[in-house]
Amino acid sequence: MPGYKVHISGSFVAGILVLLGLVNIGLYVIDPEQVVALLVVCVLGGLFPDIDTDSKGKRLFYSGMLMLALALIYLKHFQWAAYLGVLAMLPGVSAHRGWTHTWWAMLLVPMPMLILPYYIYGHPLPTLLPYYVAFVTGYFSHLFLDREF
Repeated sequence: MPGYKVHISGSFVAGILVLLGLVNIGLYVIDPEQVVALLVVCVLGGLFPDIDTDSKGKRLFYSGMLMLALALIYLKHFQWAAYLGVLAMLPGVSAHRGWTHTWWAMLLVPMPMLILPYYIYGHPLPTLLPYYVAFVTGYFSHLFLDREF
C-alpha cells in the first residue's frame, strides 16, 4: 500500500499530465498562479482518501485545510470556513478504506466546489470546473495507486 509520499508524487504527476493534456488540446491557457492553486488542490485530492486513518497524509491534509480555513476567516468568509469544516469532518464517521476509497466518492466529495459557489455567489461554472477536475484528478491518482479499480 503506497504511503503519503507516493500519493503526493502521484497526484502531482497526474495533475501535471492533465494540465498538459488540456493545454495541448486548447481547453486551458496557462496562468502560473492558477496552476499552483490547481496543483495544491490536486495534491489535497490525492491525500483525501486516507484521512480516515491516523497517518502522515492525514496530518498534511488537515494542516492544509487549517491554513485554508484560517485564510477564509481572515478574509471574513465565515460561511465558506464553516462549509470547509463540515466537509473536513466527513471521513471521521467511517472506517478506513470505506466510502473514501470508492469511485463515486471521487466524483461526489469535490462537488461542493462547483455547487456552493454557483448557487450561493453566482460564480460561473467554467471558472470553478478546473478546481473540481484538479481534485478529482488527485483523488483518481490515489485510487489508481491503491489499485481500487
